[in-house]
Amino acid sequence: MIQGSGRCHYHPERTGLGICVECRRVICRECTTQFEGINRCASCLEKRRKALEGPAERREWSVSNVLLALIGAAVVYGGVLLLAHMASGL
Repeated sequence: MIQGSGRCHYHPERTGLGICVECRRVICRECTTQFEGINRCASCLEKRRKALEGPAERREWSVSNVLLALIGAAVVYGGVLLLAHMASGL
């Protein structure tokens, strides 16, 4: 027998309407999403959606990106030193 004895896995006080094809849990009318005649719970539907999207785009730091960041930091630091020197000379 399926876990939950015909009661919704997410709402035990409700009668189950169907079974999620992914996790095999009994789900009620509010929890089921039927797509092309197949029942899925919201949790499994979200997992499937994320799997179809694929991994998030990952950007790696290349050598040129690191050098550009260091040059930018040096320019900012040099500007701060220049302003400090000019302020102390007044």
